Amino acid sequence: MIIENKYRSRACGEVSESDIGKVIRVAGWVENIRDHGGIRFVDLRDQYGIVQVVIPEDSMLDGVRKETVVTIEGEVTRRDPETVNPKISTGTVELRAASLSILGKVMENLPFEINASTDTKEEVRLKYRFLDLRNKKVKDNIILRSKVISFLRSEMERLGFTEIQTPILTASSPEGARDYLVPSRKHPGKFYALPQAPQQFKQLLMVSGFDRYFQIAPCFRDEDSRADRSPGEFYQLDFEMAFATQEEVFAVAEEVLSNTFAKFSDKKVDKAPFMRISYDDAMLQFGSDKPDLRNPLRIIDLSDLFVESDFKPFRGQTVRAIPVPDCAHQPRSFFEQMLGFAESIGMKGLGYVKVNEDMTYAGPIDKFLSDEQRAEIARRGNLKPDYVLYFIADAKDTAPKLAGQIRNELGRRLNLIDTDSFRMCFVVDFPMYELDEETGEIGFTHNPFSMPEGGLEALNTKDPLTIYAQQYDIVCNGVELSSGAVRNHDVDTLIRAFEIAGYPKEVMISKFPALYNAFHYGAPPHAGMAPGVDRMVMLLTGEENIREVIAFPMNSNAQDLLMGAPNEVTEQQLREVHIKLRSQQ
Repeated sequence: MIIENKYRSRACGEVSESDIGKVIRVAGWVENIRDHGGIRFVDLRDQYGIVQVVIPEDSMLDGVRKETVVTIEGEVTRRDPETVNPKISTGTVELRAASLSILGKVMENLPFEINASTDTKEEVRLKYRFLDLRNKKVKDNIILRSKVISFLRSEMERLGFTEIQTPILTASSPEGARDYLVPSRKHPGKFYALPQAPQQFKQLLMVSGFDRYFQIAPCFRDEDSRADRSPGEFYQLDFEMAFATQEEVFAVAEEVLSNTFAKFSDKKVDKAPFMRISYDDAMLQFGSDKPDLRNPLRIIDLSDLFVESDFKPFRGQTVRAIPVPDCAHQPRSFFEQMLGFAESIGMKGLGYVKVNEDMTYAGPIDKFLSDEQRAEIARRGNLKPDYVLYFIADAKDTAPKLAGQIRNELGRRLNLIDTDSFRMCFVVDFPMYELDEETGEIGFTHNPFSMPEGGLEALNTKDPLTIYAQQYDIVCNGVELSSGAVRNHDVDTLIRAFEIAGYPKEVMISKFPALYNAFHYGAPPHAGMAPGVDRMVMLLTGEENIREVIAFPMNSNAQDLLMGAPNEVTEQQLREVHIKLRSQQ
């Protein structure tokens, strides 16, 4: 049975020349009211587009303001040739209104013009997010997000993965970030936690005999905001594979991600196999474990050449250098601006030499170099005339990061970055452990459930800081899309791995009882990863802030300005969950 909609028989953006002569109904928001010499026009907008409506009588618009919701009935006619609007799909037709009814009044002044909402202060946009989402650009981002998720789901199903939802209320566990805690009403003094990721549950699904699992998973972490990280919650394409090696996980990720980026963008997209870069090489050549391959500049190590240098700022330091072609002819202001940038990131200076036509060097550092050093530097940097070689010298842990920032800035200032491509790579061979900067204690570098290279023997015989983990990241254009790992599925290896990180067996068992028990009953080797949906859509839309691709994001201070969260609750609510607030001193 066909049910006629009393509000509309066409969407605004679907009115076409085939409707000319027909009487139809449309409904939507009044985007604009225009008066052209006694004839008034309304631009009516819905999700699907805009249609122009001719208003024959002024009285029809009584009580109608911008953003009023109306339904209009009338005949579709062809526009006069001089009024055709090629910018919209309905630009050759218009609706001559016979009746107009108000469905939703506008009772207050708008806090901003809808078409200019993206130029409005973010705090105002988020408070009135329901208005901000009416902006076509913002709405299109959310619609694209929906299409991307639908495509990801179809790709995973095509590859034989089973979609399974895992719990939102679970147990708190030490997984690297702060938990969001939920007090229990029925169990005084105990708390649930929102999952930082479905990590343990997806591993338990592998133990349960499911072969290929996935879900579009919500994750909750009480972390500070960044441009590419939303505080509170985010979504990821979480998947896990039984009886799988690292390369088999890579094959799935390469196919799904390259297909997704190719479908939703006209830019060049890397095809399989993606480049593999070890963590050590990434930190050396790019100064970051999130290398942006669109920038052709690479960093070289010159530390060994300056162990006993006469140049005190370099002596005994970690010395990195960046060879930059076709740069020596840049104006003096370029070098001054690069020095200013270096100082803004905490460097005391930024040394460099220019390469002359005869391959001699020009610059204050040259006088501290021997002929042997000059020759070796030229060889390592593959230097040619008109090159500039920038030097970065600092402590072992600091120099690579500073060099990475200088590399990125040079790429931007010299327009070296290929903005018409999506360049992807796997960063592999992460250190299993690292020293905590504050306590000096050994802790996990990344995922604590990763299988160490060399297994239990490596844990028992090697310096923990030299052990690599079978874990990996996918990076796209300098943005981390995903982390993943071959999982540690052996009980003895798991216990030892956590002992080294400061969690005795008893603590590990108390924190991860389900995994510990499950691994006693036949756990298959398994591996997986979880590319971030929000970051994928951010890259596809070209947005620089992740909040632009989330329907109802928190602000950078982890506040939901629309709903007023976090907010206070009543004393009765606190009593029900056995919570008493401490006074703030």
